[in-house]
Amino acid sequence: MSALLGDFTDCSVLLYDMSGNHLGSTVIREHDKKEQQIKVNLMPTVLRANDNCRVFILSSPTPCEFSGKLKKIGGSLIIAMFQGQEKENRGAMRYPVNTSAKIEALIIDEQSYYLQTPVDVTLINISTSGVRFRAPFYSLIENDVFMMDFIISNANKTITAEVVNCMDKGTESSDYGCRFVEIQ
Repeated sequence: MSALLGDFTDCSVLLYDMSGNHLGSTVIREHDKKEQQIKVNLMPTVLRANDNCRVFILSSPTPCEFSGKLKKIGGSLIIAMFQGQEKENRGAMRYPVNTSAKIEALIIDEQSYYLQTPVDVTLINISTSGVRFRAPFYSLIENDVFMMDFIISNANKTITAEVVNCMDKGTESSDYGCRFVEIQ
């Protein structure tokens, strides 16, 4: 199934220039599947009609990534989408987000165990297949599955993800690469 067949209305969207610089985040107001375009509130003034951009949509169950072209500005921004992908390959773009998040629960044998004190983390980047975040040293290990809450585009998101790699950053923090299991 093509990613454009889904309905992206009310999904969070992150916009980047073609070099991967974050331009802004908002919520999709309308998704016109026939025209393959989305409408969002007016976004950063650095964007002009006919500019190319990268569009990262936090859709459920899988985030989607598109190249886009701005079609119109005036009260709202319309972005024509093309070259979408539902799954990331290792060469795909990772988008910087640098936002706070909380690990709320660990998942063991498909059972959620909520933490008495959630673990504060910082999202570093996001891709169509997962996230990378920085957490206190040795918070998780490979294959741990967890639930994380964060806010993007003024929308609360809850993800379930699995740790696929860990890179120690000294004795105080580690970076964790995780694949999405579910997005809510």
